[in-house]
Amino acid sequence: MQEPGPVLRTVTRTQGANEALKTGEVTPHGFRFEFEEVPVLVSGFRRMVRELAYDVSEMALMSYLVAKEHDVEFTALPIFLTRGLHHGVIQVAAGSGIRSPKDLEGRRVGVDRGYTVTTGVWARAILHDEYGVDLDKVTWVLSGDEHVAQYRPPANVVPVKPPRSLEDLLRSGKLAAVLGAPIDAPDVVPLIPDATQTALAAVRERGLYPINHLVVVRDDVLRRHPDLAGGIFDAFARAKQLYVERLDNGGIAAPTAHDRMYRQVLETTGADPLPYGLDANRDVLEQLVRTAVDQKILTKPVKLENLFAAGTHRLEA
Repeated sequence: MQEPGPVLRTVTRTQGANEALKTGEVTPHGFRFEFEEVPVLVSGFRRMVRELAYDVSEMALMSYLVAKEHDVEFTALPIFLTRGLHHGVIQVAAGSGIRSPKDLEGRRVGVDRGYTVTTGVWARAILHDEYGVDLDKVTWVLSGDEHVAQYRPPANVVPVKPPRSLEDLLRSGKLAAVLGAPIDAPDVVPLIPDATQTALAAVRERGLYPINHLVVVRDDVLRRHPDLAGGIFDAFARAKQLYVERLDNGGIAAPTAHDRMYRQVLETTGADPLPYGLDANRDVLEQLVRTAVDQKILTKPVKLENLFAAGTHRLEA
């Protein structure tokens, strides 16, 4: 009788690309996921980074890069679960007098949670690469700490002083802008006009299609089961393919904001809005590594092949 294979304690937020794994519509070959639901996903990231609490975990891409530089014992698979269009996450108070990204120089800008949060890293890259902002001339004010406790940010990064929130500080003029904070109010607006269309143009014209989350596996699990990386990739890839087909044919009854965004990318590019695999994502990954070095998050560049599990470098989906 064939052995059932390992049972993998797994954390990943239910979303279009993995929903078929959660419902059982797609089943893995030779192992089983035991999904643990974590109400606040970032707390799962934190537990994985600090405690290696799960066998398999969704993980913020930037947290992964920082964790690898600090020798945390897990390794990524080229399964890129979520992406974002980040031009719109740079918000200012209407009537504040901040009219262009260059106006942020010499000012204080709030960052949701930590300096290494992936959305904030991509947003700062947009400010620098597209609008010429000197990031060293901005004081970055954090509302939280870093997932990787060993990381130390540069000198122009400071914590917010409680009990003030980023929203309060923005409204009172203590902050010129905020990055990534969930503020939904008519008097708080994107700094970059027509942010969605600007972001879609960047996808179309420059291939700037930021990755936010991937999947990691504990190194001891990969050592015990050398073929597991490919099997996990296959399961996630089959689930994602079903999702993309439904996006393409209008088969999602109640689309979320992410569903609508991926549909826009699909219509803009005519291609899979969630490509998996190292080669298909090499340019955007290399850009993020360069950006992370420039923003003093990584101390040196890293070869992409060293970031992904052996046996997955040529996989595509």
